This record gives sequence, C-alpha cells and structure tokens, in this order.
Amino acid sequence: MNYKKLNHEDIDYINSIINDSERVLYGANINEDYSHDELSDTISYPDIVVKVTTTDEVSKIMKYAYENNIPVTPRGSGTGLVGASVAIEHGIMIDTCLMNQFIELDESNLTITVQPGVLLMELSAYVQERDLFYPPDPGEKSATIGGNISTNAGGMRAVKYGVTRDYVRGLEVVLPNGTVVEFGGKVVKNSTGYAMKDLMVGSEGTLGIITKAILKLLPLPKKAISLLVPFPTLEQAIRTVPMIIKSKSIPTAIEFMQREVIMDAEKYLGKKFPDNTSDAYLLLKFDGNSTEEVEKDYDNVAKICLEQGAIDILISDTNEREESIWKARGAFLEAIKGSTTYMDEVDVVVPRSSVNEMVEYIHGLYKEVNVRIKSFGHAGDGNLHAYVLKDELSEEEWEIRMKDAMDRIYAKARELNGQVSGEHGIGYAKKSYLMESMDPATVEIMRGIKKAFDPKNILNPHKVCQL
Repeated sequence: MNYKKLNHEDIDYINSIINDSERVLYGANINEDYSHDELSDTISYPDIVVKVTTTDEVSKIMKYAYENNIPVTPRGSGTGLVGASVAIEHGIMIDTCLMNQFIELDESNLTITVQPGVLLMELSAYVQERDLFYPPDPGEKSATIGGNISTNAGGMRAVKYGVTRDYVRGLEVVLPNGTVVEFGGKVVKNSTGYAMKDLMVGSEGTLGIITKAILKLLPLPKKAISLLVPFPTLEQAIRTVPMIIKSKSIPTAIEFMQREVIMDAEKYLGKKFPDNTSDAYLLLKFDGNSTEEVEKDYDNVAKICLEQGAIDILISDTNEREESIWKARGAFLEAIKGSTTYMDEVDVVVPRSSVNEMVEYIHGLYKEVNVRIKSFGHAGDGNLHAYVLKDELSEEEWEIRMKDAMDRIYAKARELNGQVSGEHGIGYAKKSYLMESMDPATVEIMRGIKKAFDPKNILNPHKVCQL
C-alpha cells in the first residue's frame, strides 16, 4: 500500500482542527514513548501525534486522512504488549488519553458512559465509591478503557465474571472515513441484525476508533476474602485447579504463581510477601454479599486444596494483608521485566481442563530450549502468561532460542485446542502465530471484514491478520 507522506500542508490542516499547539506534536517534539508499547520491541515513530479531546476532532482527522490516504494509528496509554499501538507506517497517531470524561452514571439501568481515555483504576474507584462494581480486572490498572475494549482485556476476575466484552453495552465509533456511528446501547438484550458492537470489541483499533463506551455495572459485593495456598510443587498446585472448578464453588479469581516470581516481586516492591517458603502457590479470591456466603465457598475449596497436598491455607482477612498479596500479584510483569535484560511474552489460553498440562509443559521447557522461562497466570480461565528471558544472551542466540521456545509453546497450545491470545491481543508481534493457528478460511473472512470497514487500509495497518 502506498501511503501519503505527511507534509506541512497536512500539519497545518490538523493544527486548524485542533487549534491548540500543545496537543499537536511532530518532529523532535514527539516523545520516545510514542514509538513503542510496554513490551514489544517493535519501534516506529509516527509523523505526528494528535491529542484529541472530542469525537468531532477524531471524525475530522479521520475524514482528512481517508481522503488523502494517510495511515492512522489509535493509541491509549500504550500499555499493550504486542505492538498494536505502534505506528508501523508512521503517519498520524491519535492519542485518546485526554478523552477522559465520565459522561453519565445511570443507576436505573446499571450502566456508566465514559470516554475512551478514562483509566481502568479511575473507573473502578469511581463506581466503587457509589457501591457499584465494574468486574473486568486486567493487571495493568493504568490502561485506558478504550484500550481494554480494543483488546477485550480479561484479568483476574474473568473466571467468575467474564471479560471486557461481557460488560460493553454500547459504543460510539469513528469509522476510517470519518463517519460517526453507534453500535449497541443501554438495552440488555439485542438481536437486531449483526452484532456490530461485539465485532469492535477486540479489534485492536483496526476497524474504527472508539470515542464513547456504555458499560454494564453490577452491585458491589459486600464481602471479599482471599486465600493464599502454598503447595510443595507446581504440579500439585496446578493439578488442583480443575478440581476447584468442578466443585462449583467458583472463586472470583484463581491465580497460580511460583516462588521465583514472588521473590522478583518482593525485590521490585521492596516489601515482603506474606509467605515465600513454598515452591508454588494458588491465590484464590471469593466475594459475595455476606460473610456466611463467602465462608461456605472458601471452606469447600480449602478442603479440596488440603486433600491435594496443600501445605497450609493462609486466609487474607485484613485489608493490609489483602493489599500486600494483590499488589505483589499486580507487580509480577514489571518484576520479571526487572530481573532480566529483555523478555518476550506468550499469552496463550487453553481449555480449563487442560491448564495443568499446559503449565507443566511450560515449566519443563527451559531444559529443552536452554533459556529461562518464568510464568504465572489466570489458572481459573486457562489463560497463561509465560515470559522468555534474554539475560546475557547475544542477539543472535536470543533470537534463535526465543523463537524455539515460542514455537513450542504455541504448538502445544494448538495441540490442546487452545488459542494464541487470551487477553493481550495479536497486534503486530504475534501475527505469524495467529496465521499458523487459524483456519485460512477464517483469516480470509477477517480480512474481508477489515476491507468492508476500511477499504483503503489506513487504520492501524499491519495489525492482527493484515499483510
């Protein structure tokens, strides 16, 4: 695709739309952060960054870009891990972080309407103060809601409450040609034509730019208790998970972690974890509307864990202990990153019944590929995060061993009827693995959808399934 290279005439036009020089960056004024995301080593600078504040600004920029064949990359906080918000073809980057307003809280319909730049932690705090609850809980709390929707973010509470898609009722979207459309709304049920709103969720900014979202809320659970369960080995810990799922006492979260990752988190945070003496742990959370309800569920699960060889059941029944456990869990990614020179990530998801086999395979893989691999994840929904660490390897050795490890992990996931990504998306970095795992006919359907939305391929080119 031959895109137009931005010139001074284009920059002048964009400045006339924004009318605020501090919100239009180009040349040396573009911060290095805009050239990459949180983890991916994909680096490419946009020609211009526009910090939009209204739907109208987005619409006018997209209309101009479409008419002039200029590539556009939408971006939120840049916390992604697969290069989805990197401007591969340069052009215009639309930064939505200043679109951060709470538009409406509708307690009658249990919905909240927000702009895409609202941060997850801001949304969670806002509704919790009003005894309401937004369940999606990805590890990166500084991510924007627009980014969460674009990747269909999951998180630790997905095992009980589901993922972002389950809480998106309606979207306002600017299409690649600048047209503003609305998909869905406040209705609970909707069988009116194709599910356009659901198509936008998880599309990674390749079909349209989200400028408003109507989100479903729940009443805030009155009581929450966590259990930290140490096991002698990782195998014992992870083989207990399917039994917990079968028990029907479904926790809000089921996380697994190893001692070495906990030690990384302690070093990173400068704080001790409540326990770091065992090889492996399950971290379980239960919530409900009464202490009795919560205790009934966790008593049942605690018995299962002890029967399967758990060393102890540590109950987190104080705010201080609760905060220390979950703060450490939230820091795992940064802690692992700080323990090596560079790393790459695998975000596979497998059926819950196969999670133990997948975890055990990853745990033993380092012996075959001769590279360190650390892992943790959402054991309750089968979504596992494995990090391949470069350490002191040369670039040449790193590329060989990293690819070998990645190829083997994704192949094992396919063998277990899993998928390439559970919540981080495909972006630019994982396209080749998507192509290997997906039926070619399905890929062609996806490309057809992209062409229907964006026939000129100007919006976030080279992402997901695009050539």
